[in-house]
Amino acid sequence: MLLTSRQAADRLGIKLDTLYAYVSRGRLRSVSVPGSRERRYRVEDVEVLRDTRNSEKGVRGTDPDALMPVIGSSICLIENGRLYYRGEDAILLSEVATLEQVATLLWRDEAGSDSEGGDATSVFSDGISTSGLIERCQTRLAALADKDLPALDLTRAGVIRTGRRILRELAACIALRSPSPEPTHRQLAVAWRLDKARADILRRCLVLIADHELNASTFVARCVASTGATPYAVVSAALSALSGRRHGGASARAEALFAEIARGGDPMAVMAGRLARGEDLPGFGQFLYPAGDPRAVAILDAIVQALPKARIQIETAAAAGTRLTGLHPNVDFALAAAATGLGLPRNAALALFVVGRTVGWIAHAIEQYESGTLIRPRARYTGVRPDI
Repeated sequence: MLLTSRQAADRLGIKLDTLYAYVSRGRLRSVSVPGSRERRYRVEDVEVLRDTRNSEKGVRGTDPDALMPVIGSSICLIENGRLYYRGEDAILLSEVATLEQVATLLWRDEAGSDSEGGDATSVFSDGISTSGLIERCQTRLAALADKDLPALDLTRAGVIRTGRRILRELAACIALRSPSPEPTHRQLAVAWRLDKARADILRRCLVLIADHELNASTFVARCVASTGATPYAVVSAALSALSGRRHGGASARAEALFAEIARGGDPMAVMAGRLARGEDLPGFGQFLYPAGDPRAVAILDAIVQALPKARIQIETAAAAGTRLTGLHPNVDFALAAAATGLGLPRNAALALFVVGRTVGWIAHAIEQYESGTLIRPRARYTGVRPDI
């Protein structure tokens, strides 16, 4: 028996937005209705989820999903193991699109303008900061924000103009070269001395990391945008969230793992050693894709096609990690494999994450600005109550 969205939500005692959040997080699966775009839900799946929620409430004293933010968005859909950007299959887009073209799609830039406008000038074009990658990018944004007065224009056109400038400046910051109108993957390829085939791997990585629904950094971006802060503040705040070891930092840790294996270590021995020391294994598992992260599959396939010599190392490492954890490689694993296989500078995996995800942060900022809503969650007090 199949239930409609409303029927499933009623059985679970939740709102429709929460139901859709369960689907996007992989906790509930929807099924298609032949000849229709409507989705339905199996009764048995809904009952299992209801029992699981009740059990979690009993053990923890509260429903963990009640503390998860749910915000309506038309930007990104994760459903049935697939990723879509405004209804377009992201894997198919990654076959041909550039990051800039994905920005045009996600930002709904109807004019398709690539003009920056305004009088702001670049800073820090020369020299290399001694700060870390995230901090270097934030320093650059802070200096630009002080000069870019048109960034105060929070209309869609204004934010798109500022967003394109931010994207160019971050690409230049990472490539350590002057800002350029060239597609981001080409700028990085020039800086990292990659040929066309290897540059195409960068392009695919950037497209597939551009957005991923309401993750931690994107939620931070939307919170900051909801206050009316400029896109510079939005992206800088999101970068802080991305730096955490459980978010973008996982790409850097996966890259370090790959580097250790590349130095001649047996993947199984290296990974087992980490687990034996009580460390986790970065690059494996993504709860939104129980059957495997399609972004990782697409990137890894592209790598082994362009770099056949990397196949054995990648497949051996993936098999070892899956055998030890029972989990499939995720996009962090794929970015690390790309950075290692292409011989990129240290922290290149995180760098790709930074510049690619900036497109998604700007898209969510635009959506939040246009909603006119201040995000102000409430806390559920769990401390000692005063005697009254």
